[in-house]
Amino acid sequence: MRRLVLAVALAVPLAGCAGLNDTQQRALTGTAGGAGVGAILGAIGGNAGLGAIAGAGAGLAGGLIYDNVKKSEASAYRQGYSAGRSRSAYAY
Repeated sequence: MRRLVLAVALAVPLAGCAGLNDTQQRALTGTAGGAGVGAILGAIGGNAGLGAIAGAGAGLAGGLIYDNVKKSEASAYRQGYSAGRSRSAYAY
């Protein structure tokens, strides 16, 4: 019974992620991962709750930084692609 409750508790939040945009997904993933790691490290240090909060904040920041990097990469790709297309039109 415990495993069923745990499986449902983990599956329900993930099912709600389908309608999120890339930024929201990366922020949520970073927050959840950071909270999990923070809780584990906090439990080792004696305060799992504080570790989860600190980890969630760090994970959120990491997810948003990663999102910014991916958006910059996509922008640079689009700019390079556009520049290449416009130059190839003059090459013929």
